[in-house]
Amino acid sequence: MKRAVFILVLSLSLTLTAGKSFAQRALPGMRGLELRSGMVDGWYSSSPSSATGYYFGLAMSRYSKNANKWVYGIEYLNRGYPYKSERIPMAQFTGEGGYYYKFLSDVSKTFFFYLGGSAMAGYETVNWGDRLLSDGSTLQSRDRFIYGGAVTLEAEAYLADRIVLSISGRERVLLGTTSGHLHTQFGIALKFIID
Repeated sequence: MKRAVFILVLSLSLTLTAGKSFAQRALPGMRGLELRSGMVDGWYSSSPSSATGYYFGLAMSRYSKNANKWVYGIEYLNRGYPYKSERIPMAQFTGEGGYYYKFLSDVSKTFFFYLGGSAMAGYETVNWGDRLLSDGSTLQSRDRFIYGGAVTLEAEAYLADRIVLSISGRERVLLGTTSGHLHTQFGIALKFIID
């Protein structure tokens, strides 16, 4: 009897102190739904003299070999341009599709670092289509379709097996716009692995 208890205690202690096993993460075919938000061209401020903005979006990612991933999403970006004592709003509604290459991760598959490239297209509106300003001036900018791409640097951290927190920095390069071709974004996202 003592021998059986000893073997049971020994096997239980070996099981508890043995090396950890990690969940299967970022496997080919896994998909995640991501909610994004962040700042555009600096820290957002509601001050009329501030030329910064914010964005938010929704994306779907599908992992491929070596934890690389395909990302498809939609995004709303809002930026204000100072004019006298007010701000002229510029909004962009864009869709994107791109590939993110994993260039670094830890052994436990808890942290991943990605470099991604995306193609983007959408619509831009300046002052919500109203070309006449409050002081009688007329805007030369018009609403139009925009197209281009983005380069993204992203870090992901698994909070749980199906919940991922990520931070990112990206540079958008869009043509067809009258509000500037380059916009720098930095933000945070929460991803839920759905299968």
